[in-house]
Amino acid sequence: MRHGEVRARVSTIGADGDRAFVLVAGIGVASNYYENLAPGLGEFGPVHALDLPGFAGVPYPKRPMSIQRYAAVVGTVIDELGLVDPVLVGHSMGTQVVAELASQRPELSTLVLIGPVTNPRERSLLKLAFRFLESSAHEPFRVAMLAVGAYLLCGFRWFSAVLPRMMRYRIEDVLPHIQAHTLIIRGEHDSLVPRSWLREMAGLLPRASTWEIEGAAHSVMYDHAKGVAELCVDHAREPFDTRSAEGAGQDLAADAAAGKLVQVADEEARNRRVHVTPRLVLQVLRSRWNEFFASADNRPQDIAEAKTEHFQAQLEAFGAAEADSAEADPNGGSQSEGRQSQDHA
Repeated sequence: MRHGEVRARVSTIGADGDRAFVLVAGIGVASNYYENLAPGLGEFGPVHALDLPGFAGVPYPKRPMSIQRYAAVVGTVIDELGLVDPVLVGHSMGTQVVAELASQRPELSTLVLIGPVTNPRERSLLKLAFRFLESSAHEPFRVAMLAVGAYLLCGFRWFSAVLPRMMRYRIEDVLPHIQAHTLIIRGEHDSLVPRSWLREMAGLLPRASTWEIEGAAHSVMYDHAKGVAELCVDHAREPFDTRSAEGAGQDLAADAAAGKLVQVADEEARNRRVHVTPRLVLQVLRSRWNEFFASADNRPQDIAEAKTEHFQAQLEAFGAAEADSAEADPNGGSQSEGRQSQDHA
């Protein structure tokens, strides 16, 4: 999909419904970061995962892009797809992109910021690198492999050209202009997004709900996709403010007022175990094989189709895991039972 001289790639799963989710990943990485989260977001309509210009094999623009230009690309995707009030989800640098777009489009009603950057007290490259490594020690091995592959594909030159723009972007100046109901999520071990920064962001937003996932790090939506997806879907269905007794309930509101952060327990948020079948393995291997060779031959349409096939395989695996869980626990169970409050650091 084109925006002027630049392109973006869109991978889509699901079709039914008129309320879409639009997922924007962080600096240097691909939409594959959402491969576990996307299948859990299709309750209201399709899920569109974006690869931005210069990332994931999408052609490099002629000059480095600002956060504002990336936001304009996402806006074009929304318009070209004919989406009405989609739920915007950003991770890491992607939170800057969707926040910028939401500040420009007051008609957007629902926003999700996962691991939002950059903490204004740690905008130096040295501090950012240290926090990233500190958080990476708690990431699953699969995320590390995804990141290495994505950074190699992005290339040092483009990554280093965009990084200063991400570091200089002052999301704290944009947040007060966002009218959308905003959900902010961090992982317990996310050193890039300390609790104090989350609380500060919530105070800048007109409407905010803040949550922490126990046991997770910066890429909280990967191994803990189940919990993140439930929070996102609940937020899209009926957003509320964790600072408000009316929205969050008396106990949560009192905790928020006392400077505490509502936390989802690790066991409640972790992905359900997927039953690996030969068909699933074949689907995943085939999609990855097709994506690799399409990238090598620079065939954008084939890359998008391969990514969509991979997301579809994840969706089927997610559905099977949900069915197995329902059989094992016919009474369901509420995630709220695994929610507690933590003091802010």
